[in-house]
Amino acid sequence: MKLFVDNLTNVDFSYLHPQRGLMGESWLVQLELDGTLNEQGMICDFGIVKKEVKRWFDRWVDHALVVPTGMPRLSYSSEDGYTEIEWLYADGETFNCRSPQDAICLVGVPEITEHTLAQWCQDKLLELFPDDVKGLSIKFIPEKVDGAFYHYSHGLQKHDGNCQRIAHGHRSKIEIYLNDQRDEMLEAQWAERFRDIYIGSEDHLIAQSDHYHKYAYRAPQGEFSISLPASVCYLIDTDSTVELIAEHLARQIKKNYPDQVVMVRAFEGVGKGAIVEL
Repeated sequence: MKLFVDNLTNVDFSYLHPQRGLMGESWLVQLELDGTLNEQGMICDFGIVKKEVKRWFDRWVDHALVVPTGMPRLSYSSEDGYTEIEWLYADGETFNCRSPQDAICLVGVPEITEHTLAQWCQDKLLELFPDDVKGLSIKFIPEKVDGAFYHYSHGLQKHDGNCQRIAHGHRSKIEIYLNDQRDEMLEAQWAERFRDIYIGSEDHLIAQSDHYHKYAYRAPQGEFSISLPASVCYLIDTDSTVELIAEHLARQIKKNYPDQVVMVRAFEGVGKGAIVEL
């Protein structure tokens, strides 16, 4: 017999892709448990399933940088509570990230996909459940988006929770309206501009050249730093909350359409975001 929970939670995280580099992602989580009935006529209480599985994802994957340790041109080390990752793009440019260990999830696969990460999670999650549970299946489901979307990564130094991690991200759709009419061409243009982007704040930029940016800050969880090619960075003069990203986009669009009412609905992952109208 099986117990299932659709859309149990969603995870927002970033990971290293062997061609595209740093990518933000958002996936819905679906769960199946295979087992025998206990004395209560259950495989496992739904409340326990939801609570324990969500807690596990919050601890290991959500708002983390997920790194496939079998990836070519990758090196990593952990010392004194910190993990440092270095990876070379195919053109020789360098990605480097140093963060507290809890902010980086090392996964022993050559590439992160919905399937490889699900298998890794299944093996770990099964240990949470009693003997009545004989098997467990995880599926990651990307949100179905009709329209433009982009993958972005960022870090929020002032956040009290895991959003402070310097390399976490989201897969987000975007809606842009001019005088209450949706403009899909503008949406596609901005989605392409933000494709696999790192949105950095000027306050966190400590070094830069034509070829790279380096960001660093201290937050409640510890010291964070990230260095990556300038070509995959987008610098803003505020923090990179979704509210401020939406405002930045609206102001940039308003420059080209000063006589029209501009409204931006910027999403942060699945089903949440901010609206700004100028």
